[in-house]
Amino acid sequence: MGVSADHPATLEGFTKTNPLKHLILSDFRRQMLPGYGAMVTDEKSPIYRYAKRSYFILDREGTVRWMKIQANPLDLLKPEEVLKALKEVGS
Repeated sequence: MGVSADHPATLEGFTKTNPLKHLILSDFRRQMLPGYGAMVTDEKSPIYRYAKRSYFILDREGTVRWMKIQANPLDLLKPEEVLKALKEVGS
């Protein structure tokens, strides 16, 4: 699943336009993102309270087994990198 800081209505419109195979949840109120270190918390930053581009792999119990938090939100991981991490965690 994915988590976005966008408003639920924005995500609904996005998923109607871009059919996805996985669920996208909204953390518009920024309740989850800080706990995972996935939000800019520096009040002096021009992007204060913005979500960071982050990737997490959790096991069935909810324990984080792998994570990658990008310094630049425009930097995307290649799918191969995430698949490699999934295989490593599953081993």
